[in-house]
Amino acid sequence: MNRTGRSSRRRTEAIAAAHLAAACLAAVLAAGGAGAAEDPVDGPTPPEPAGYRMDGYRTPTPATLAGAVVLDTAAAERLWRDGRAVFVDVMPRPEKPAKLPAGTIWRDAPRDHLPRSAWLINVGYGALAPRMEEFFRGSLRELTGGDAAKPLAFYCRRACWMSWNAAKRAIEWGYSAVYWYPDGSDGWAEAGLPLEAAKPYRVGAKE
Repeated sequence: MNRTGRSSRRRTEAIAAAHLAAACLAAVLAAGGAGAAEDPVDGPTPPEPAGYRMDGYRTPTPATLAGAVVLDTAAAERLWRDGRAVFVDVMPRPEKPAKLPAGTIWRDAPRDHLPRSAWLINVGYGALAPRMEEFFRGSLRELTGGDAAKPLAFYCRRACWMSWNAAKRAIEWGYSAVYWYPDGSDGWAEAGLPLEAAKPYRVGAKE
């Protein structure tokens, strides 16, 4: 094999490894993170970083996000009951592998979230592929009706950097009323507040 062929093969293997890692992370988050020794949920509160979180997404998050209003559960409930904000769930979910063995049954991981939320799957990674960035931008544009001042509240689960990344990205895209709910669906459920079965959001789909 020549040098060009080896280089192409290495790139292909690297992309495949990245996709596998993302799928594993999404499965861990969906399962609650149990047994993920490399991603402890408990620990000290880290300082707010300058950029996006690129790995270790299931770890303690900062107490702040510059440009956003940070919500505890009581404040999140008030905002939700007010009805003017769009709640955006960014909980990831593994995608169905392209080449499953014949006869394999694939079942998507179920997700319960805050009622009336829009579930934007896999938009909370530190780096987004062009197709995913286009989906995220289009979803926010549709959910806000093109109004950059429309309140947006991002959440995932507790100790999940996905919601922090997504909220930060929305701020950088010019949305001016961004809220971040770090306790997410965990804190909501612990407070005895209602949840509903989530369905992935589709741009242009009629509810």
